[in-house]
Amino acid sequence: MQKSKKSKSAVNTVDSGGGLSHLTDMPAAPHSPVTSKNSPYIGRFAPSPSGPLHFGSLVTALASYLDAKAHRGQWLVRMEDLDPPREQPGAADVILRSLEGHGLEWDGDVMYQSKRHDAYQDCLDDLLAHDRVYPCDCSRQDLSAMGGIYNGRCRYRSVDLSLPHALRLKLYDTKDYPGSDECHFHDLIQGFQAQNLRTDAGDQILRRRDGFYAYQLAVVVDDIAQGITHIIRGNDLLEVTARQLFFFGLLGAPLPIYGHVPLAVQANGQKLSKQNHARAIEIKDASRNLWRGLEFLGQNPPPDLAGASTNEILDWGLHYWRRDKITGQSHLYSDN
Repeated sequence: MQKSKKSKSAVNTVDSGGGLSHLTDMPAAPHSPVTSKNSPYIGRFAPSPSGPLHFGSLVTALASYLDAKAHRGQWLVRMEDLDPPREQPGAADVILRSLEGHGLEWDGDVMYQSKRHDAYQDCLDDLLAHDRVYPCDCSRQDLSAMGGIYNGRCRYRSVDLSLPHALRLKLYDTKDYPGSDECHFHDLIQGFQAQNLRTDAGDQILRRRDGFYAYQLAVVVDDIAQGITHIIRGNDLLEVTARQLFFFGLLGAPLPIYGHVPLAVQANGQKLSKQNHARAIEIKDASRNLWRGLEFLGQNPPPDLAGASTNEILDWGLHYWRRDKITGQSHLYSDN
């Protein structure tokens, strides 16, 4: 599904044929300036087609859409369809129809990660050539024995490349960046953040043992290709932000600005998600869904707005959008 009536200016930056040509001569230090405040705002929403949209994913879409449009920016949609075993047939189209049904129209064409394998492999080839990644045959049991944070074991041992193995990115103790392991950044919603790349993250998998490209590779390569300047997403991804910032810097790209919105959680404390069988939102309830989304995000929509059209609700949301009204890391959600 494509939006032919929208401007294509944002997607013209995408190299659909594959590589990021500037990676050939990689920079010595994995740090780059944060995106300039004068740069045109380009935001994005990147769902996984493992099921239809639920309220939690609508909140993320709504927040990223309103923040982009309130700042006169572009809002792109990217389908993170890199993991076929987890995907539901037809889910991508269902998600796009749901966004349209809620008035959340995107700019340009939808990017599909399943069509971007050449770009990911080109990046991996450059990283391998510059000794930024290494093969790893450690199992989940090995990782569990390490306490859940990979300790760099395969940096210092030989791996049989004829057997299944992953490729991991070095996040610390690199020859060209011997500085502090600490990564500090300001989150637009959650405030100051400090994460340790060694103890909080560990070297990250960029290609899995089963041969599939990993999220940590694809998300950064695609954000660079699309020129993303602002990333508004769920708070469950806050913990991976430092490692992604490191990767942006390593690839010589400007660092995007992040903001992490609260998660919708059920009464049992579980995050509202497809894995937890969250109920799909209905297009027929679009106005109610949007109103509740604004309320969840702390925007305090007036009660009489709940019966308005989707366009009226979104117009109100754009006019009154305030990031500083969003509070907390998670909020209780009820279908009632």
